[in-house]
Amino acid sequence: MVRGEGPEARCGRCDIGRVLVTGATGGIGAAVVGVLHQRGYDVLALGRDAGWLAELQRTLARTHAVVADLARPETLQAAVGGIDRLDGLVHCAGVAEVADVAETPSSMWQETFTVNVAGAAELTRMLLPALRAAQGRIVFINAAPGLHAVPRWSAYAASKAALRELADSLREEEARHGVRVTTIYPGGTATELLRKVRAQFGLPYDPAACIRPETIAGLVVTALELPEDAHLTELSVRPAPRAE
Repeated sequence: MVRGEGPEARCGRCDIGRVLVTGATGGIGAAVVGVLHQRGYDVLALGRDAGWLAELQRTLARTHAVVADLARPETLQAAVGGIDRLDGLVHCAGVAEVADVAETPSSMWQETFTVNVAGAAELTRMLLPALRAAQGRIVFINAAPGLHAVPRWSAYAASKAALRELADSLREEEARHGVRVTTIYPGGTATELLRKVRAQFGLPYDPAACIRPETIAGLVVTALELPEDAHLTELSVRPAPRAE
């Protein structure tokens, strides 16, 4: 459920005030929460780790913990059912296990698609009335693999391809309600999840060669604050080349 009360704060440079961020305990999600807080938003931080969220709520004003698990979509209504107006929804949550198709059990497929796609879809469905009321913005953090297949990462890559289709359909359906949908496709971003994934692939991990999570968070803010005469539908970003 949503924990913490207080008046809705609004950014002085935009019309967006209240934003819900999923995956708020992860690298990109936490960066998005931090940047939105700095800009004066009222942030609803959704994640599974109640202790971490409580600490986040204690240290960041206008940030409220929403304890929920996207792996169990049937429980989301209790967490967000009381939200009647929402200016932005940012999907950062995701799981990314590495395994050959031959070694990927159905349980891994189910968890990956539930967290990365079905949970996101169900949460969005529940919040659409609140988003429509505010003519809000929805941002999906996808991934470079959302655009092509990756050997040994089939469940993750397939889920990101499905997430792209979800976002594209939603964009067309909700245009008449004034809701705008953006998908961001980041390349390697310096997070603990990427460290874990590269270790599973047997690849080196160098944070200095990656995109900073705060950079992705800044792009999220761009999508949320874009003037009314423009709609940022998709944005692909890669780590900058390093000088020799």
